[in-house]
Amino acid sequence: MADLYHMLDDTEVSFITMLERFAAEKLAPKAAETDEQGAFVHEQLAALAETGMMGANLPEAWGGADISAQAILKAVSVIAGGCGSTVSALTAHYLATDSLLIGGDDALRARYLPDAATGAKLGAFGLTEPTAGSDPADMKTRATREGEGYRIKGRKCFISNGGVADFVVLYAVTDPAARHKGISAFVVDKGTAGFTPGRAEKTMGLRGGHVWELDLDLWVPENQRLGAEGSGFRTAMKVLDNGRLEVAAMCIGIARAALTAATDWAKTRIISGEPLAEKQGIRWMLADMALDLRASELLALEAARLRQQGTRFSQEASMAKLHASEMAHRVTDKAIQIHGGYGFTRDFPLERYARDVRIMRIYEGSSEIQRNIIAGHLLAA
Repeated sequence: MADLYHMLDDTEVSFITMLERFAAEKLAPKAAETDEQGAFVHEQLAALAETGMMGANLPEAWGGADISAQAILKAVSVIAGGCGSTVSALTAHYLATDSLLIGGDDALRARYLPDAATGAKLGAFGLTEPTAGSDPADMKTRATREGEGYRIKGRKCFISNGGVADFVVLYAVTDPAARHKGISAFVVDKGTAGFTPGRAEKTMGLRGGHVWELDLDLWVPENQRLGAEGSGFRTAMKVLDNGRLEVAAMCIGIARAALTAATDWAKTRIISGEPLAEKQGIRWMLADMALDLRASELLALEAARLRQQGTRFSQEASMAKLHASEMAHRVTDKAIQIHGGYGFTRDFPLERYARDVRIMRIYEGSSEIQRNIIAGHLLAA
């Protein structure tokens, strides 16, 4: 355990140690095959459920592991180091369960969270639309009163887990005139009439963690709404604070795997009769990679500290996500460079790491959006 995580208690340290073994033995050996075949990570999630990781973000009262925000950060990074596709499906599940935890009442929590914590139910988070990605307030999906519930019509896109999830937390406009204050959230079960998953996108990376289009023309009862009408945007923004920190963790885990691979390669690859690690240029590259990674981890730990305290951490989450997502690009690219031509082949995991981290600068708010958020906090001070 790195000294950076000195705040973890003995139970959390044991949990992380178990996950490190799990990632090395169960996830990493299948990661290349998962990427090559592009099949959804059903098997990996089922195995992950046995570790308790599916509910690591939830309190014990709802069946979760009840671990600290710092432990969640470390745990997600460990899973990411084993398989990017698996961790992408896991963290999408967290977005759904966090939505229920933050915005739902006890009746909804009791209906979904215990099964979600054990992995018996998989969740998805339905926010993004074809014309409303960076600006959720511009969403077109409508939820209109109909009888004792709502008629929801619209289309979502890039919804991780969307076509296989047992439930989806959908965000829709209930009051168009109110802009972001007119967005509400609803839980929709798999199999609901009018809930139609479209095609799974063919993506550059994270090829076993699928994203779907969702076509919606369905009815849900009023008790499937999370909180009051118009509270959905506030819930979504709080959920995305958590999600951005988890994206940072994913980036840290994949970047750490890339740095480890590059370091091991530099030690054992012999060039002109000596290890590659004896070349000053290579040593400086490794040093820069380690420095970049450490900076991201410290930013993420600060955001996790505030999350653990229950303090709003929107700026810190944006900083952690921005730095880590751009760091992971730099580190994985340097790792390929150190491997030379071998790094460009699929015999090594480096090119997969580089493809998997590319989306991190886009989803949960692009790098440009994170810069706007950070600047907004500065200018409001």
